[in-house]
Amino acid sequence: MYNQILRAFIKSKHKARFLLLIMLFALTASAQQSKVISGTVTDEKNLPLPGVIITAKGSGKSASSDGNGKFSIQVSGPDDVIHFNFLGYVAKDVPAGDGVLNVTLLPDTKQLKDVVVIGYGTASRKDVTGAITSLKAEDFNLGVITTPAELLQGKVAGLNVTKSGDPNKQPATILRGPSTLREGAAQEPFYVIDGVPGASIDLLAPDDIESIDVLKDASSTAIYGSRAANGVIIVTTKRAKTGQTRLNYSAYVAMENVSKKIDMLTADQLRKYLSDNGVKPLAKPIDDDGSNTNWQNLVERRGYSHNHNLSYGGASKSADYGASVNYLKNEGVLINTSLERTIFRGYINQRFFNDKLKLGITLTNSVTNNKDIPQGSVLPGMLFYLPTVSPFNPDGSYKENYTRTGSGPLNPLSLANNNSIKTNDNKTLINGIAQVDILPGLRFTLTGSTQKDQNNINIYENSQSGLAVGVGGVANRTSFLNTSSVFESYFNYDKEFGQHSIKLLAGYSYQQDKTNDGFGVQTQNFSNDNLTYNNLFLSNPSSLSQIAFNPNVISTLRLISYYGRAQYQFGDKYLLQASLRDDGSSAFGRNNRYGLFPAVSAGWRIINEKFMESMPVISDLKLRAGYGVSGNSLGFNAFSALLIYGTPPGNSKFLYNGNITNALGPVRNDNPDLKWESTATTNIGIDFGVLKNRITGSFDYYIKKTSDLIYDQYLVSTTQYFVPTITANVGKIKNTGVELVINAVPVKTSAFTWKTSFNISHNKNVVETLSNTLFATPYIQTAQLGGKGQSGNYSQIVQPGDALGTFYLWHYVGKNGSGVSSYQNAAGQVIATQPLTTDQRVAGNAQPSFIYGWTNSFFYKGFDLNFLVRGVWGNKILNATLASLNNPADSKIQNIPRFTLGESFNDINGYLISDRFLESGAYLRLDNATLGYTIKPKIQAVKSIRFYLSANNVFIITKYRGIDPEVNIGGLTPGIDNQNYYPRTRTFIFGLNTSF
Repeated sequence: MYNQILRAFIKSKHKARFLLLIMLFALTASAQQSKVISGTVTDEKNLPLPGVIITAKGSGKSASSDGNGKFSIQVSGPDDVIHFNFLGYVAKDVPAGDGVLNVTLLPDTKQLKDVVVIGYGTASRKDVTGAITSLKAEDFNLGVITTPAELLQGKVAGLNVTKSGDPNKQPATILRGPSTLREGAAQEPFYVIDGVPGASIDLLAPDDIESIDVLKDASSTAIYGSRAANGVIIVTTKRAKTGQTRLNYSAYVAMENVSKKIDMLTADQLRKYLSDNGVKPLAKPIDDDGSNTNWQNLVERRGYSHNHNLSYGGASKSADYGASVNYLKNEGVLINTSLERTIFRGYINQRFFNDKLKLGITLTNSVTNNKDIPQGSVLPGMLFYLPTVSPFNPDGSYKENYTRTGSGPLNPLSLANNNSIKTNDNKTLINGIAQVDILPGLRFTLTGSTQKDQNNINIYENSQSGLAVGVGGVANRTSFLNTSSVFESYFNYDKEFGQHSIKLLAGYSYQQDKTNDGFGVQTQNFSNDNLTYNNLFLSNPSSLSQIAFNPNVISTLRLISYYGRAQYQFGDKYLLQASLRDDGSSAFGRNNRYGLFPAVSAGWRIINEKFMESMPVISDLKLRAGYGVSGNSLGFNAFSALLIYGTPPGNSKFLYNGNITNALGPVRNDNPDLKWESTATTNIGIDFGVLKNRITGSFDYYIKKTSDLIYDQYLVSTTQYFVPTITANVGKIKNTGVELVINAVPVKTSAFTWKTSFNISHNKNVVETLSNTLFATPYIQTAQLGGKGQSGNYSQIVQPGDALGTFYLWHYVGKNGSGVSSYQNAAGQVIATQPLTTDQRVAGNAQPSFIYGWTNSFFYKGFDLNFLVRGVWGNKILNATLASLNNPADSKIQNIPRFTLGESFNDINGYLISDRFLESGAYLRLDNATLGYTIKPKIQAVKSIRFYLSANNVFIITKYRGIDPEVNIGGLTPGIDNQNYYPRTRTFIFGLNTSF
């Protein structure tokens, strides 16, 4: 009937009128069904939220709030649902209604806190079965940060980060105790940056880091196989979220002062000390020209630093992109020392085919310029050099007395100004990703990265330098390139059915590292110092022996791996995870190129059991247990398993047919059975929350056993081998410990919030064995510190039953009637002469019993106050600096500290390194205190501005008599302060963070 009527009207003369009527009806209906809704979006403090993504589900229209939180959007009608979404806040759906719509969004703490990055993926915090600590950007330490490891200092249970005041020195990072006999990278955790394994941590600016996840136990780290024995630190950089456009600028200026100096005698005090002890006056004017010089004040200074970071990013439904630039200039508190770094970073990701395909690329470049001085001579020189002479001669040249013996015989100011050490380090990382969603739940990921690290080191000792007397200047230039290429391909499959959930991972990895691709050369005797280390061809060495070449050897190392992981969950209560990695490395012996690294862990979410409903005070409870094996091949020489030919020591040249020829012969034995160190870790932990998670925390107990320790100085018979030492797997080390973390929100009101976090860890380290059936040694002596008459002595010993860093020293028993330091020898007798090396005994160790950190954050309206207290307890430090300074008999040729005024001038043994100078290394430090104020101006272009004042190393409580108790506890010789400790600093910072 409808069709007949319509045809009749069309045929009629009223055709035009009918069409007009239909159009008017449609417009009226549309006007009645669709309308525009406007309103304001605010946060929990009733402040406007700009940039909120607003979507009307019925009309499909979208909009965003302006700088004042205001918005308007077209909806299909009053029953349409409007979706409000903003990063960091709980999304909200609200009916459109008929009037003005004002919406309040609440912060979503779970959105930022509950996602944990694990190897080749992410997981919900509640589903994690291993020992993992996660920190977000707001948790990081503030300060003049030169490397991201410092962001974690005091924040992660079981992680010990020690940093000196030297801007050019990397901090030592030890996780859950030392577990190797090797130095350098072998002691450090393995870094993964945005999925790139082994990427340099120096490539990142702290402001560009979104989160850091620290994987501690082998059930978490074994997926990275042979490089994960010391833990894995996964760094995720900041990326724009969908619908977000951001522009951020942050900056600070800082002033650093030396926090403590060694109290040395003034010139007048030294003259009086010598006079009181019947010593004839110092020779004039060579040793006493009437001056009163404070060498520490001349060499040290107030350092100024500044940092700037500008970043931009945006994201739509199909793409995200961003770029940042960071500039840091950090002046050291020793003259002519500094660090200058510029980092550029850019990324773009694009999605295609309804988000089935993702392509992305990231480019990062870091350029670091370091200036340094010969610290090994300057630092002791500024303490020992006689204060009774001026730095300069009357003609303005530096005053020196090259005939003077003792410690620090060279003018420290001359050393700092006449010797130049400049390093340029240019790192570039390019990494790309292709990700394909093949089927629902099945994803394939292909990543590739290449990292280039170009190092140029330039050293010049000019013609006035005390380190190069009479040789017309010495120049040393070194240039070498390190490259690393990594390719990863893996499948992820996620599936949920009923109460079951499974996640599967299977992948392949290929990595090639090429190191020391370059050369270095040293030459001397220039006509003047104007060109310093430039144009080496202008040198005039008198013999070929004055031209030295850098002995670094080019090498290539390859790693091929296959890995898999399975995760199973039932009923959100029972969790199971298992992984296996098969690593093959070209670095090891031909009989042990491949190794398997398995891991298994389980979790029980007790909180979801029925019987927990009767205990409402407990809001979260999970039990975790895991076992796994990971390896340590970091810092490994690619040729350590091979027979190597080179120039034997002490026999570099010989005459052959009338020509001088380089000697060539075996310098390293081969070991076809050499393999990586393996660390098996058992971890049992519990995560808990009470009072609706106002208090949360975790407790972990672990046993960490490392076997097949690699040591390169095992003695062997030269009837079987070419050289008397070999690199082999022999020893075992055990670390046992507990970790406790407690987080709480004691106070939370509409205007005031107090958050606190405390962590403490205990670790016991012991060497179990250093021998097997093929190679054996009862002990390894380490820490050859030298000093007057002690050049052949060792101060530490590695032996079964004791910890790494065990001190092996003479036993001090006091002074005899003549005021001479006396010692107990091996026979139990008290002697007042220098003991023998056989008189040494075990005297404590450098490993701390406890490491702790306590963070507090207070928020009141726009103000925030944060402070961090951290420290260690139970460790010993050998104060070899104080021992070497305490030499009253030599006070006529070198300065002494005020400490020595209480010593007898007759004490000819006062400087000997003994357990007299083994001191407690315990300390409590107020490491950082920051006061900030944030404003959110009602300007559309400005989201927020935060100003802050911060102080680092505010105060320290310790009994240690040296400059600072925070000495390096990593490596094979931890806990030693031996004249070369760069002064610790106290820093004051003013900074701002802006978001547009």
